[in-house]
Amino acid sequence: MIYFLIYLFLEVMISSTISGQIGGLLTFVEILLTVVIGTTILKNFKFSLSEKINAVKNGEITQDEFVKSSVGKAIGAILLIVPGFFTDIIGILLQFGLFTIVFSKIFKFKPRASNNSNYSQTNYSYTEFNSYNQPKQKGEEDVIDVEIIDDNKSIKH
Repeated sequence: MIYFLIYLFLEVMISSTISGQIGGLLTFVEILLTVVIGTTILKNFKFSLSEKINAVKNGEITQDEFVKSSVGKAIGAILLIVPGFFTDIIGILLQFGLFTIVFSKIFKFKPRASNNSNYSQTNYSYTEFNSYNQPKQKGEEDVIDVEIIDDNKSIKH
């Protein structure tokens, strides 16, 4: 709650100072411009996200770097959509990787629980769960599970 009040105070002070300097019309234009920029970044976010996923698969970046950069860009785009000069400044700074690293140092991610660390190291093979070679018991039948998918996209009445 205290962080929200600090944010609200800073937002009002910065926005009133800047809008007093540039005027109401330019403040309105700035709000519209940052909404368009933030929306465009969010629409194109899927492309940069797929590039980062490929970089993680190829081992070019770590999973932590992937999370920090992706979350930073998404939060930055949302902050650009929210009206206000303070949120716009933070939103623009989060679009650059260096500032995302600085903000991630301030707001640290929680470490994984120690009991989950062994889960990622456990390897399961298909043969451990294979029951094809086991004899059938009395009364047991072969069951085939079928899912029917209708490709017709129209709504039927």
